Parts: sequence; structure tokens; C-alpha cells
Amino acid sequence: MIVFLLRRLLQSLAVMLAVALIAFTLFRFVGDPINGMVGQDATQAEREALRQSLGLNDSVVVQFGRFVGRTVHGEFGLSYQLARPVNQIILEKMPATLELSFAAGVFALVVGVTLGVFTGLRPRSVASRLLLAGSLVGVSLPTFLIGILLILVFSVWLGWLPSYGRGPTVQFGWWSSGLFSIDGWRSLIMPAFTLALYPMTLIIRLVRAEMLEVLRTDYIKFARARGLTNRAINFGHALKNTLVPVITITGVQVGSIIAFAVITETVFQWPGMGLMFIQAVSYADIPVMSAYLVLVALFFVLISLVVDLLYYLVDPRLRIQRGGGHGR
Repeated sequence: MIVFLLRRLLQSLAVMLAVALIAFTLFRFVGDPINGMVGQDATQAEREALRQSLGLNDSVVVQFGRFVGRTVHGEFGLSYQLARPVNQIILEKMPATLELSFAAGVFALVVGVTLGVFTGLRPRSVASRLLLAGSLVGVSLPTFLIGILLILVFSVWLGWLPSYGRGPTVQFGWWSSGLFSIDGWRSLIMPAFTLALYPMTLIIRLVRAEMLEVLRTDYIKFARARGLTNRAINFGHALKNTLVPVITITGVQVGSIIAFAVITETVFQWPGMGLMFIQAVSYADIPVMSAYLVLVALFFVLISLVVDLLYYLVDPRLRIQRGGGHGR
């Protein structure tokens, strides 16, 4: 296990360095950040002085080395747009994104697994067919269109839910939470549902397909022949053996929820890291954009590591293979 963890950590470090280099190199072509930092009447000498002070005249290698060195110490430089440390800006925006992503992930997992089991156990029922047909909406429609439709129905026509913002928040040190007020929960409902819809449909279809396949296996037939109850067979044997692929997809989708929150946060003006990234692109704020992409890559790496560890808890065959491999 220790060797496995060390190997995964080294792989994760290589991935993080590659992502940082790609992000830092590509974002140099989004525009000149000096244009958004000075007025139109600024002279060429003033522009060059500002460029020199920011280190933009240095080579890509030197700038990237400086960026990596700061990142190791938890620093990402100064924002070109706000002239503030990027790590402070991210810490202010991170709670909103993580709360939205957590709510969307829990909703997608709980509803997805529940409906997937239901459609797998009753594949020919009318309700299952309606659910599968409705799940196509989550796969087919783009996220921004779903968000706009929800705003139109529940905010404009019905007036039940706020159309933008996070609602009132409570501060706990550097963490701010909107989950301690009714208005905060009302503001969370539509963004969380919009963000959860796509991964939820994937989980429904995956769990359904795995349940149908597992229920046809010989050991399930043997369990029925032994006289076990349907509850024990469906949830104690069948569902447990569908968890490995479900964990894989769920882990990837949780990372995607954090990464693709950009669109949802833009539609609902949710004050998180996704909206911060869009605003940084408008101003060619390279430190903010690079830090955001590196942070998203870190979330993916950590989630991938957690998923690999969960395999050992869910599937005993992996532990046996590892033990046998060491024994040889």
C-alpha cells in the first residue's frame, strides 16, 4: 500500500507540473494584460516600466520557474486586475464553489444511485421508461440553457427562487457559508440542480446497466435458490458489486463538477472561482487563470487518489491481487 501511494504521489506531482506548464504557456496568448491595467493616455515608456516591474519581459522559463516557486509556498503572485495576492482572492471565492459543488455532487449521487437501482430492478415499468427518457434531457441540453430555463420558470414566472447571487452569508474565519439562512438555501437550489443534472443522468444509466448485468450472473441465481430475500439480494449482493464502476464515474464527475462550475456560476452570477476565472479571462489576468487551472488539476488529482483508495475498501479482489503480487 505504501509503495502504491508513493507511486501515485509521484505521478500526481508530474501531472501537476505538466498542467502548470501548459496553463502558464497557453494563457500568455489570451491578450496583453498591460492594456487592462493602464489608461489610454499612458505612454510607451510607462507601459514598458510596468511590464518590467511585473517581470513580463523575462523568458517563459524564468516566469514559469518563478510561478512554480511561489506556488510551492502557497503564493500565486499578484492579480493584474485587482492588484491583490491571488491566494487571497481564491480563498475568498473557494467556499462558494465548494459549497455549490458539494451540494450538486451529493444530489447527483443520492438521486442518481436511487433512480438507477429503481430502473435496474424494474426495467420494463412505465416509470422506469419515463425516467430514462427524461434523463436524456440532462445529457442533451447544454448547462447554460438549463440554467436559463430554470431562471425563466422559477424566478421570472413563478417568483419562487432568486435568479442570481448566493444570498446572505456567515463568516467563519476565512470560510463564508450561505447555508445558515433560508435565503442562502433558496439561492443554492437552482445552481446546484443545474450543475448536478448531467452527472446525475450518467450515474442513473451506469447503475441501471450494472444492476441489469449483475442480476443475470450465476451467483445471484444461486442466492435466489438459497432462499435469500429480494432486499438482501438486490442491496446486499447486486448493488455492492456495481460500486466499483460507479465510484470511478462518480470520482471523475465530482472533479468535473468543480471544473465545469464555471458555466453555472456565470449563468447564476454565483460568486465562486468559476466566475472569478471568467472575469480574469476578460482582463487577461494570467496569475489568476494559471492558479485556477492548477487548483482544479489538484482537485482532480486528489479525487483520483481517493477513488483508488476506495477500490480497496469496496473490491476485496484488488487487495488479494496486491497481496499475491508482493508474495511472489
